[in-house]
Amino acid sequence: MTYSNGVAALLPTTLSFVGGEFVVLLGPSGAGKSTLLRCLNGLVKPTAGKIVSVEHGDICQKASLRAHRRRTGMVFQQHHLIGRQSVLSNVLMGRLGYCSSLGSLMPWATSDKHLALRVLDRVGLLDRALQRADQLSGGQQQRVGIARALVQEPTLLLADEPVASLDPATAERLLGLLRDICKSDGLTAVISLHQVEFAKQFADRIVGLHGGQVVFDGAPTALTQTEVQQIYATTSPRPERIADAHVPPATVTQ
Repeated sequence: MTYSNGVAALLPTTLSFVGGEFVVLLGPSGAGKSTLLRCLNGLVKPTAGKIVSVEHGDICQKASLRAHRRRTGMVFQQHHLIGRQSVLSNVLMGRLGYCSSLGSLMPWATSDKHLALRVLDRVGLLDRALQRADQLSGGQQQRVGIARALVQEPTLLLADEPVASLDPATAERLLGLLRDICKSDGLTAVISLHQVEFAKQFADRIVGLHGGQVVFDGAPTALTQTEVQQIYATTSPRPERIADAHVPPATVTQ
């Protein structure tokens, strides 16, 4: 993935994500973690190559993209909640992918409300359903973000540094909750983190990125201090800009 300003965010990369796997992406800022996640949910289209879903095929095709996004939940670092609306209303936004343009203007179906309340119960916020979102703590707001993703009934869950703004104890509890839910529901999860200790504690598999390249891909027990130093090295192995260069296809499958 090379952006219009010439920055090569991802070099040719091939990755496969196995169903039910809890994968953590590790790497410094600018390593390509967020770009990889944005490619996986179709927010950006790769310069070359394709992203293939076992459910929907090549998501770069318009017909497949909408179906893929409907079943792909996304948890953001900054929550992206509507503060003046209730917790329940924010969670229900996750059902918009199932609505037609006209249906999105209608009141929510009772079945959607019941589903939203069930996922709020799962993240421990059922008693806050009618409270304004901006009255919650940071950790509670992130749990609302998780509930909003879960109400999509996803098969793939993506999270971009979901605990970066939380204190260590809250971050550990939230990651534990997220992993337990993913394992219970059989969700494939791809989550970017900065904290190596959390990656080792919660991941089934760690993918280390540096300079737009995969420099480690394996079990947490295989991640040695040498690999950590390689992931977080201060020098970049990639060129910062690529002009008129041929980039071989990159394939990411789920």
